[in-house]
Amino acid sequence: MNNILSPLMPTQVKIVEVGPRDGLQNEAKLISASDKISLIEKLVSAGVSYVESGSFVSPKWVPQMATSTEIFKTLNRKNNVTYAALTPNIRGFENAMAVNVNEVAIFGAASESFSQKNINCSIEESLERFIPIMDAAKQANVKVRGYVSCVLGCPYEGDIAAEDVAKVAKKLYEMGCYEISLGDTIGVGTPGKVTQMIQAVSAHVPINKLAVHFHDTYGQALTNIYAALQMGIKVVDSAIAGLGGCPYAKGASGNVATEDVVYMLNGLGIETGIDFTKLLKAGWYISEKLDKAPISKVSNAYLANRNT
Repeated sequence: MNNILSPLMPTQVKIVEVGPRDGLQNEAKLISASDKISLIEKLVSAGVSYVESGSFVSPKWVPQMATSTEIFKTLNRKNNVTYAALTPNIRGFENAMAVNVNEVAIFGAASESFSQKNINCSIEESLERFIPIMDAAKQANVKVRGYVSCVLGCPYEGDIAAEDVAKVAKKLYEMGCYEISLGDTIGVGTPGKVTQMIQAVSAHVPINKLAVHFHDTYGQALTNIYAALQMGIKVVDSAIAGLGGCPYAKGASGNVATEDVVYMLNGLGIETGIDFTKLLKAGWYISEKLDKAPISKVSNAYLANRNT
């Protein structure tokens, strides 16, 4: 089946679950550490093998992540699961190491304006700040994942050149990031632009070292993921229940929902190792804690059918 669709279409895809970190950090209602732990454990029980479980940033700026130390100290971890954390600076990295985080992530932007407004420095300066983290991670034998934001558009600059994305991705890869996640931060991308962008990046970073991280602000995330799969991408970031919203577009959906991604992959005959029924239940669990319906269309369809 896959070969008919595209000779590069993978037979297996790894889901990187970002809901407990990238998703929850944009949710206004604070969720307790115990509820976050329950969510993470439900996701792992469903077969998710990679969970971005927290972020070691200032609680002043990201109050939802203030419980990250408690979460990593308390989690009942499984050996075959990666529990990762975002560590934007060396202090965050050291705090992560103190609670035995087994993988960390750093992030750069493909947009100069976004970098200046978001972290008050140039792209070049932001990457230089990661050198101490990369050195410390190498000494600690800890893997580092790199994110590139604004790969298909910027809230300040508009369109972003694919070559600019490739430059940042290449630098992160050369610094030692084992994988580069390409993020459409404001969800404006379309399949043609996705294809062009991945072609540009894969000229500098091997395709098997790339992942995609699409937001669904304009309803394009699944089609963009499909376009990426056709190019041989085998790692997809997503958030349970579509957690997160989009901070740059009021009321808009943010991260693509894991339920929607897995439903599509199941339909394509692509293996994920995820139990879909358990995944739905994890999404319903956190949605109840947030007092809102899941953003996932698939999840809501199943809910409606269950309640009829």
